[in-house]
Amino acid sequence: MTLHINATVERWPVDGHFTIARGAKKFVDLLVVAVSDGTHIGYGEGTAIYYHGETAEKCVRDIARVTSELAAHAVPMARALLQSRLPQGAARNALDCALWDLEAKQTGQPLWELIGMKSPPMPLETAFTISLGTPDAMHADARTAADNKYNLLKLKLNGEADRDRVAAVRAGAPKARIIVDANESWGAVDIMAEAAALKTLGVAMIEQPLPAGQDTALAKLSSPLPIFADESCHIAADVPRLAGLYQGVNIKLDKAGGLTEALALCKAAESAKMDIMVGCMLSTSMAIQAAFLVAQTASWVDLDGPALLQHDRPGGFRFADGRLSPATTSS
Repeated sequence: MTLHINATVERWPVDGHFTIARGAKKFVDLLVVAVSDGTHIGYGEGTAIYYHGETAEKCVRDIARVTSELAAHAVPMARALLQSRLPQGAARNALDCALWDLEAKQTGQPLWELIGMKSPPMPLETAFTISLGTPDAMHADARTAADNKYNLLKLKLNGEADRDRVAAVRAGAPKARIIVDANESWGAVDIMAEAAALKTLGVAMIEQPLPAGQDTALAKLSSPLPIFADESCHIAADVPRLAGLYQGVNIKLDKAGGLTEALALCKAAESAKMDIMVGCMLSTSMAIQAAFLVAQTASWVDLDGPALLQHDRPGGFRFADGRLSPATTSS
């Protein structure tokens, strides 16, 4: 049996604006991989980790380098080889997920069963992202999100007047739970003082305050809020270094390089007694299929990527009452 592997790039427009400490986006280029055995086709989607220098076009070239070797093997062996043939990142993620999807279709098993879950996935409460902006803009976005029944909001911050932003969001969505993502921008911020102030505003968790590589500074802190690693944590091998510095890790399949490594990272975090958050990049529902399964046991779920685009793929996930659920029973 020969596998046929095809990788393409699709451009999807963002709904309104998406702004974080590192910049703004009006669209996202998505890597889409299809793997066929001649009868079934498996699909996977990845979003390039741009702050690591990835682009969707580079991901296509990376996949082309391994296509001939992987195509000669059955799916399980191709997936095993892939883990060492490409580094973690969007290219390996899209191809890994496509291979998992193909195997599920070949075997007639739902993907949740194939990866060893004991029961079908259940709908999950997901955070909704409030982009970085002026306090007034974030207040308006929070009010809209609350009107749309999102009860968990994730705020993008940048280390400048963040308390004003959080206070504005709190005023716009008085009943919402709030988590904040500094995207490595708090290098000059007194983290303990900032965390204490944000806690009084009802913030429940802080994500990646310091630049990756400066994590050891957290050893000296006793934060009143749990701190989760995002940019500092990509794969399972990162966990021993981060345990004791962070209280949790944010698992993203694009960072991990696929469902295979995300499952390993989940086990490593659980063994280290660290909490788990499952997040995503800007994406369509194709990319959320596998992440949704990993998120079933997570403390925090942030899988709103498709809700931040102008439109999603037909038959994508439903976002209703702040919850994420498959539109149909899916494998």
